[in-house]
Amino acid sequence: MIKTKATGPIPPGYSAIDGELAIGGQKASALIAENGSPLFVYSSSRLDARMAQLRTAMPDALDLHYAMKANPFPPLLRHMVGLADGIDIASGGELRMALDAGAAAEHISFAGPGKRDDELEQAIRAGVTINIESPSECDRALRIGTDVGRTPRLAIRVNPDFDLKGSGMKMGGGAKPFGMDIELVAPTVKRILDAGADWRGFHIFAGSQALSADAIIETQAQTLELAARLATMVGQAPNHVNLGGGFGIPYFPGDEPVDIEKVGNALSEQFERLPDILASTQFAIELGRYLVGEAGVYLTQIVDRKESQGHVFLVTDGGLHHQLAASGNFGTVVRRNYPAAIASRFEEEPSETVSIVGCLCTPLDRLSDNAAMPEAGVGDVVGIFCAGAYGASASPANFLGQGPAKEILVD
Repeated sequence: MIKTKATGPIPPGYSAIDGELAIGGQKASALIAENGSPLFVYSSSRLDARMAQLRTAMPDALDLHYAMKANPFPPLLRHMVGLADGIDIASGGELRMALDAGAAAEHISFAGPGKRDDELEQAIRAGVTINIESPSECDRALRIGTDVGRTPRLAIRVNPDFDLKGSGMKMGGGAKPFGMDIELVAPTVKRILDAGADWRGFHIFAGSQALSADAIIETQAQTLELAARLATMVGQAPNHVNLGGGFGIPYFPGDEPVDIEKVGNALSEQFERLPDILASTQFAIELGRYLVGEAGVYLTQIVDRKESQGHVFLVTDGGLHHQLAASGNFGTVVRRNYPAAIASRFEEEPSETVSIVGCLCTPLDRLSDNAAMPEAGVGDVVGIFCAGAYGASASPANFLGQGPAKEILVD
């Protein structure tokens, strides 16, 4: 007997029209008919709602940044530029996209190890804040600033001596390629100040994809303490401190959403007890998947229904080349099912156990494994949820010559 495996929780708020999944007031089948399959669909109203919810929960004094690595689709990025207080980038390519989307250079920050000289020059000429990851990168940025006659805006990315407990990806708490160890921070800031560059402050990112409010609260408290300790070592207050992000979204069975009200209340209390050296500092958090992940759905059409030794396979025209994370091949140790549904039969009850697979000739190409679904066949549409982050941009679209899926932004 085939054991049915649970799927992740479908984000709240999705509804049906005539029994079909509706996104932005349009049925899944209509979106496919107009735009083709496979298709990424992002909802601007869900982006608006998530940002409004976050602003209500967080302290008024906290800036909210969008980490565009989560989803750089130009129409979505333009929308996020209008919602966020800043845009965080990780390459020269993302810098060009952020500027093209209307982001002001003074509201862009650039993090990431291995910045090339041409990327540093591009950032210095534009006037964005560069989060320096090593003393040698600092030296290169200062030299390039002198060569092009521009004053670099430089912050220090710190490798913290703690990590975000329970996070899916730890960015601190040990030897890391990201940021510089604590003992290197003050000497590097002194270099920046002695060179007459514009020292902007600290970027301290401990981890990502955490669902525990208590873990996030603890990490934010540790981050504020570290920022105060570093400022004291430097002997000067930082203008700005990026507290990182780390808020996760529920992907898998049993996952629960972050209690952001609890996080916001705790951060407000922490802000009320700031040491004097941080009294005039502007704080920000940067979020990617939390802002956009649940606003996206990947739609793919079933092209074949087949049985093999009692197992039913729904074969789609999409797959891991568009949704690497949903296939379990993007940093997941144990494969679990993403939120998924037969979008064209969204209101029907499950009646069979099926595996939803893609069109690639590899056994890794599974979008849902032994999941309970309504009976579906050729022409039906599958929906993979939580596809707004690290979907199209983080998947090998050109594998086997398949090419990218179309992306659209709807209401």
